[in-house]
Amino acid sequence: MASPFGKILLITGTSEFESERTRRRAIAAVLETEPGCQLTESGASGLQPGELLGLTGASLFSDATAVVLTDLQDLPEVAQSELLDYATHTSPDVAVVLVHAGGSKGKGLLDKLRKIPAVSEVKVEQPKYERDYTSWVQREMRDLGSRIDAEAAAALVASVGQDLRALAGAAAQLIASVDQQQSIDLELVRRYFGGRADVRGYEIADAAINGQLHTAMEAARWAEAAKVAPLVITAAFASGLRSLARLESAPQGLRDNELAVVVGAPPFKLRILRQQLSGWDAAGLAGAIRAVADADVAVKGGGADPGYAIEHMVLTVASLRAR
Repeated sequence: MASPFGKILLITGTSEFESERTRRRAIAAVLETEPGCQLTESGASGLQPGELLGLTGASLFSDATAVVLTDLQDLPEVAQSELLDYATHTSPDVAVVLVHAGGSKGKGLLDKLRKIPAVSEVKVEQPKYERDYTSWVQREMRDLGSRIDAEAAAALVASVGQDLRALAGAAAQLIASVDQQQSIDLELVRRYFGGRADVRGYEIADAAINGQLHTAMEAARWAEAAKVAPLVITAAFASGLRSLARLESAPQGLRDNELAVVVGAPPFKLRILRQQLSGWDAAGLAGAIRAVADADVAVKGGGADPGYAIEHMVLTVASLRAR
C-alpha cells in the first residue's frame, strides 16, 4: 500500500454517504501507516490566515501529522492561497484529506488543485436515475467480493429504497447469507427483502400504469391497512411515469444502452417500459403525472384523507391509459 504521507487526497461530490466512507477509509489508511500519527479534523469555513500552515506544520507530539479538512467549498480566499502553496510543496510527514461537497462553489480552487501532482481525486457523485442506483449496487457487490445481476440489483433498490447507507447494509447482509462464490440473484433478493413497503408501492404503480385497476386498488387498500407510508406509493408512481415520459420523448434510433441513459433506467427494463408505453399517449402521461403531483401534495398535508388521495390517484392513472 502506497504511503499517504506527502500527498493530498481530494474527495469531491454530492454523495454524503460515499464521501464519509471514503474519508473514514483514508483516515484508517493513515493510522495503519503511522499508528501514532497526530490527527486533526477541521471545517474549512472558519480557518483564519496562517492557521492552515499551523495544521500542516511539524507536531511537537508526533513525527507524523494528518489533517482532514471538510467543507472545502467554504474555504476563505486567503486560506485558499495557503492551501495551494502547501499542495505545491507538501511535507513528507503530513497526510492531508480534503472534502468538497460538490457543486460549483469553490470550483476554481478545485481546478487548481487538480493540476498539482501531489493531489489525487476521488469523485463520489450521488446516483441520479434508477439505472444509476442499480449500477451502484452492482459495484458495491463487486467491492464486497460477490456479483449481482441488473434485475436483482434493481429489485434490491426497489425494496430498500435509494438511501445508499441502507443499500450498502442490505448488500452486506446478502453477502453474509450466501457462499463466498455464489452470485446474488432475484430469488435471493425477494427472499430477504420481498416484503418491504417500497416493493408494494411499485406493485401498485405498475398495476395502475398497466391498466389493471382491480389489482392496483386491491394492493392500495392492502397498503393502507398495513400502514405503508403514502409517500412511498406516490414516489413509486412518479418514478414509473417519469421513466415512461422520458422514453416517449426520447430521440429515435438510439441503441438500448444509449436509450437507457436518456430514460434513466437499467437496459433490461427497457422491454418492460416499452410494453407499458404501448398503452399510453403523451396527453395521458401528462395527465397522469399531474394526478400524481396532486396526490403527493395531498398526502403531505394538503388533503384531509391520504387514503382517499391514493385511491383517487390510482383510479385517475388507470383511467388515463389510452388502451
